Amino acid sequence: MSKKIFLIQRDALQPGEVRKVETPGCPLAVYNVDGTFYATSDVCTHATASLSAGEIVDGDLIACPLHDGQFHIPTGQAMGFPCTVDLRTYKVIEEGDAIYADLEQESEAAASAI
Repeated sequence: MSKKIFLIQRDALQPGEVRKVETPGCPLAVYNVDGTFYATSDVCTHATASLSAGEIVDGDLIACPLHDGQFHIPTGQAMGFPCTVDLRTYKVIEEGDAIYADLEQESEAAASAI
């Protein structure tokens, strides 16, 4: 079953930007990585910092603003100390200029990485 929710309009998030979106249950971080949109939990798995306050580095990593731990945006994989627990990712659905997330499905990149 799908639980699709609206996140953002395509033109509201430029390449290299990340934005926090409040959703039922948990806030999400929405990323535009070179024109491809991704969504993860906005909460760092190490120390509950808001990842949307961090920076996208090395193309597709998000650096936590608190301790600079990094996660691979497409898969949610923890990539740098002190982060050791992966992020929850969400399947992104693009319909015209609208970007949605399916809160019941993980991202395709994360699913194929297993």
